[in-house]
Amino acid sequence: MKAIGVIPARYHSTRLPGKPLADIGGKAMVQHVYENSLQSSLLDEVIVATDDERVMDAVRRFGGKVELTSKDHTTGTDRVAEVVQRHDVQVVVNIQGDEPFIRASMIDEILSPLLEGEEMDICTLKHEITEPEDFDNPNVVKVVTDSNDFALYFSRSLIPYPRYRVGYHAYEHIGIYAYSKQFLLLFSRIPQTSLEKTESLEQLRALENGYRIKVVLTEQEYIAFSVDTLEDLERARIIEKSLRQREE
Repeated sequence: MKAIGVIPARYHSTRLPGKPLADIGGKAMVQHVYENSLQSSLLDEVIVATDDERVMDAVRRFGGKVELTSKDHTTGTDRVAEVVQRHDVQVVVNIQGDEPFIRASMIDEILSPLLEGEEMDICTLKHEITEPEDFDNPNVVKVVTDSNDFALYFSRSLIPYPRYRVGYHAYEHIGIYAYSKQFLLLFSRIPQTSLEKTESLEQLRALENGYRIKVVLTEQEYIAFSVDTLEDLERARIIEKSLRQREE
């Protein structure tokens, strides 16, 4: 089956306008995401989906593939769906455009179950929360799963509630998704649900409609970091410099 990765890259971010083009160590953030995604051993192609000519020009300059989409999309998933419907593919990975340190091996972790034919509608990732400040941080989305690793719920609140701290574990959801093209196009047409609106978490739309989300515990080192503000951008530059020095 042909699998592609699509990186939604909206220019007009409320908190950080022009975010995809923000410079991190001499490269635009979208270039970091694109080049890391290309290292996947299971993706046949990577495409940036953007609503702005400036992002399109920047991607073309570094040799990436890019497609222009409508400015009217309310979610990254809608942007990915517009691109995917133009391509003859079977499996799609929605790769967050504001996570410059995404690892290609994590893309492979969620692609493998789908390519191997496991029964699921969506596959995504989680990792264990180890930083105490993240437990009550609403920007760190938590997930709980059943005994077969299917999602029971996602929340910005701490779940499960630690009535007893001994042996307690909480997991952060990593916002990268793999699904069949058929399911993605179906999902993009489903109206927003009440839980989705309440938590501002798109994946709850799938759960509320009875779809199954497989949640894989990543085995990779994960830098749990997305760029949403100027402070985030400064921190990303520090992380990028540290990683580069470590590689040298």
